[in-house]
Amino acid sequence: MSELSGANVVAEETAKLSERVALSNKHALELLVGSQQIILEEILFASNEALDRTRTETHLLAEFVSKLAGVHSVKGIQTMVQECGQHQLDFVRRDCDRLFKHGQRLIDASVNLVGQRWRN
Repeated sequence: MSELSGANVVAEETAKLSERVALSNKHALELLVGSQQIILEEILFASNEALDRTRTETHLLAEFVSKLAGVHSVKGIQTMVQECGQHQLDFVRRDCDRLFKHGQRLIDASVNLVGQRWRN
């Protein structure tokens, strides 16, 4: 009889261990898939940002050239440089704000991805 109860204990321990291994594998797979999704989203974001930045820089260059063509005095050139410099600074500020917000979202997504695995 004691052999039968010993066999039952071994079977229960084996079942618990296999359940823990299966759960661990599930969490590892979810982490891998989530990480892959974040990386793909980052690649998409980077390509969209590069395209948007190129488009904006081209627009700013065209605006600068058109203003330069319309200037006929040194005072006008000085005013034009100040205006275009201000446009460029505004663009850089907006760009940095947007990248900061995106970085914050990326950090939050990464923490949530890892945090969900630790809670389970």
